[in-house]
Amino acid sequence: MAYDYDLIVLGSGPAGQRAAVQAAKIGKRVAIVERRRMVGGVSLHTGTVPSKTFREAVLSLTHVSALSAGTPTHRPKPTIHDLLHRVNHVIERELDVVARQLSRNNIDLVSGSARFLDPHTIAIDGGAMERHASAEHILIATGSIPADPPVPCDHKTILTSDDIVNLKRIPKSLAVIGGGVIGIEYASMFAELGVEVTLIDRHARPLDFCDTEIVDELIHQMRARRVTFRLGEAVKCLHCPDEAEMATIELESGKTIEVEAVLYSIGRVGNTATLDMEKSGLKTDDRGRLKVDAQFRTEVAHISAAGDVIGFPALASTSSEQGRLAVCAMFGLEAKPAPAGFPYGIYAIPEISMVGATEEELTKNKIPYEVGVARYAEIARGQILGDDSGLFKMIFHRETRKLLGVHCIGTQATELVHIGQAVLTLGGGLDYFLETVFNYPTLAECYKVAAYNAANHMRAKSATTA
Repeated sequence: MAYDYDLIVLGSGPAGQRAAVQAAKIGKRVAIVERRRMVGGVSLHTGTVPSKTFREAVLSLTHVSALSAGTPTHRPKPTIHDLLHRVNHVIERELDVVARQLSRNNIDLVSGSARFLDPHTIAIDGGAMERHASAEHILIATGSIPADPPVPCDHKTILTSDDIVNLKRIPKSLAVIGGGVIGIEYASMFAELGVEVTLIDRHARPLDFCDTEIVDELIHQMRARRVTFRLGEAVKCLHCPDEAEMATIELESGKTIEVEAVLYSIGRVGNTATLDMEKSGLKTDDRGRLKVDAQFRTEVAHISAAGDVIGFPALASTSSEQGRLAVCAMFGLEAKPAPAGFPYGIYAIPEISMVGATEEELTKNKIPYEVGVARYAEIARGQILGDDSGLFKMIFHRETRKLLGVHCIGTQATELVHIGQAVLTLGGGLDYFLETVFNYPTLAECYKVAAYNAANHMRAKSATTA
């Protein structure tokens, strides 16, 4: 059968972009179907890029740097226009970069909402007309959307993370329901703007996949910035009368919270509801996600999926690599699987990053380990930056001395972690850090200090057992 394309990609976010470019590089006829007027997907329009740019705008416009962190200073009050002006500027620049990349690789970009007509054919509703296109292979990379609030979202008082880029003003008080990555990030950002923030989560600890010590430090620093945590608390009901300027939250414990705005952030669901998935021969789970194998193939062999639509880890970085690997599998290209040790970056204030195992995981699996710690307060670069609260730790196997994990909270944590990622992926360990010379003064010195700290612990324990 003659198809219109070798590959049709549904969605132009990180997974879709990388997949389309990879297929085009090997001479395949490729089309991307994007429901938005512009390319980039959720990552560029309401997710990764806007939220991280919003964070940088908050830091720069309030003059909050490590030099002023924790020190009473006069901070100007930026407006929402000030903050979103920078966000929109970055989005426009990134849009241009993505559009040029797709054009340079002769990828057809089709605007409209896609739905399956059959396992090989897509209907694309562009508003004025509908067109059909067929392909030998299809990649579903439609991303995710915020889970619906329990009451209608008016985008003014009741918000989801998608609404941040369209805010008309900065609220005086904000309740964030959900202590996941997105909830923690925005809670810390608005607190930095002087907003009275309350974070509510039914779990006793937020970010339970992160190192406990690092999360404890994050909570401590956010409390110092006047964030109120209501952990282990569940929302009983949420009231927001029409035209009301305040929302009332009743917790199951009996507490009542009144705020100007509520950010509802209890996770995301796969953006598959409008795809007529049953006509493709596929079914989604109760959160709209698709199940795939190690090559990102679905139960229908010629249909693959990548990115947020397949669930965890749902990071822009991993989604991009998933898209590339999916195409390699489709067209028989040799490709090594993605390394297990991918980094996490949580862009709260302060930021967190990690790669590898946590102490909790190693303890559960009965793996002997030793920890080395460095604090920014004892690092020259930390003093220069004025960040005396940063914490950096490495975990080594006590017997093989191999690196098992790196965890950091503080200025540039998301940049600093990549040294550890490289060593972890290449199978290096403690001796590498003891022998390697890093630029001085840099935050990379944390690796040297933490390595000596771990070596001293190992030496002391060896002497004790000798």
